[in-house]
Amino acid sequence: MRKLFPLFLCIFLLTGCQPQAYSSQTFAMDTLMQFTIYGRNGQEALAHASARIQALEQLFSVTRTQSETYAVNHARGEWTAVPEELYELAARTLDLCRETGGALDLTAYPAVRAWGFTTGEYRVPDAETLEELAACIDYSRVELEENRIRLPDGMELDFGATAKGYAGEVLARELREMGVECAILSLGGNVQTIGSRPTGDPWRVGVQDPEGEDYLLVLSVVDQAVVTSGGYQRFFEENGLRYWHIMDPDTAAPARSGLSSVTIVGDSGTLCDGLSTALFVMGREEAAAYWRAHPEFEAVLVSEDGSIAVTEGLEDRFVLNTGYEDRDVEVIRR
Repeated sequence: MRKLFPLFLCIFLLTGCQPQAYSSQTFAMDTLMQFTIYGRNGQEALAHASARIQALEQLFSVTRTQSETYAVNHARGEWTAVPEELYELAARTLDLCRETGGALDLTAYPAVRAWGFTTGEYRVPDAETLEELAACIDYSRVELEENRIRLPDGMELDFGATAKGYAGEVLARELREMGVECAILSLGGNVQTIGSRPTGDPWRVGVQDPEGEDYLLVLSVVDQAVVTSGGYQRFFEENGLRYWHIMDPDTAAPARSGLSSVTIVGDSGTLCDGLSTALFVMGREEAAAYWRAHPEFEAVLVSEDGSIAVTEGLEDRFVLNTGYEDRDVEVIRR
């Protein structure tokens, strides 16, 4: 499967005497992840983070036949007992599905598979197939009860829109419990920070230009998550058209909302991950309206025409990158 490298350029300008940095890479959840932890127990913390991410992947994978999620998806309509963390992620993801009016739907996996994004055997399904797929996407039919999950036969869950954010959140909490005060975890499009940089300054996280290899702007964050979803991340082209992996649940086809990327900044990695997908599906105006009603996050919206909009909480927390200084940035206000 295609390896997805981190979509953020994390910039470290460290001066003076600093605590020792410990770094490692691991491949999990279909992406290359990099962890950098500072301090005397950094090596132990790295080992814990790497082992933990592999364990979480085993819970959430839709393709590993031994995973608990796979068991739920193939239970033929029966109740399935699941571990607490899988139940928690399912419950939180379902809450986001409801809160976003179905712009996020964790039952869209059959559509993602039908387009070939799980195998690399890309195809454009015909209209009849898309209609059948869309009819089977319905998060409201997922049942949760006392650490058990039940789906209608033929429906499948996919936590691709929340699993990495949840994993970053879990790692940050457990590393803090181990005494880590300074770390940055890059989980392929998801960046989770712990504390600030060793200098005491905010971490600086770059948001990629969807149309190039460089980054548009740099965000300053402390002890928060930064998550981007974009049509440039996983896609294929056919007959001059680009098709990406972010599905519109209403059509079972790639979302055509006028946006090319959405970046969410907030305290909860799970929330940021899910909303980066949901707001991409919503489009610019609906995404702005959703933000105005939900104060727990900030956003960067990049449209297909290259225009940039940032919510007002980020107005003093970003700078345009070299070469993009002339780009107009709209500040969305409440």
